[in-house]
Amino acid sequence: MLEKRDYFVTGIGTEVGKTVISAILVNALEADYWKPVQCGDLDHSDTNKIQDWGLHAGGTCWPEVHRLSLPMSPHAAAEAESVDIKLPQFKMPKTKQSLIIEGAGGLQVPLNQRDSMIDLIAWLDLPVVLVARHYLGSINHTLLSIEALRRREIEIAALIFNGNEHPTTESIILQRTGIEKWYRIPDAEQVDRAFVENQAQGLREFMVNINPTHR
Repeated sequence: MLEKRDYFVTGIGTEVGKTVISAILVNALEADYWKPVQCGDLDHSDTNKIQDWGLHAGGTCWPEVHRLSLPMSPHAAAEAESVDIKLPQFKMPKTKQSLIIEGAGGLQVPLNQRDSMIDLIAWLDLPVVLVARHYLGSINHTLLSIEALRRREIEIAALIFNGNEHPTTESIILQRTGIEKWYRIPDAEQVDRAFVENQAQGLREFMVNINPTHR
């Protein structure tokens, strides 16, 4: 399923729970965290949420390359501040721990007039943890996201369903894609450190059960 290595967390769209899943992965893998581009909510950024929810002792949240004030697509927020986002600006932090990198929005969210989030994933050459959440249209968005990653020959390390079980949706996605490495995180009444730690423990146990060498 998942090992102690670097992963890029992306989603089938915005507001699907990438930050919650990133916090769980950071905790489960005792990893560092990096959000390359933050758009808006700078006083309570995704990095701040990871620090509140899931950063383990000894973990590091690496600074963003771009902190943009407006809650917009990166290309639009950057243009508003006369910032030119370029792929060579993104260099992986040097850490001896695993690293969880969280993207912004979905795969085709533009970074500039040329490149999108999927281009950043390819630039960093990282396997992906794809986060899906059930809503009307999510099957289409999930299948298109998987197709786009496979077309670019980007490894899908795992598909994580964020939310309570929806068998008909999940079964058709798994049948159509053949994905075997998948997991589910249930809905939470409140996302806090206790929830993240509990879900991280469940994920660690799952990883051990399917891969006994992962201890």
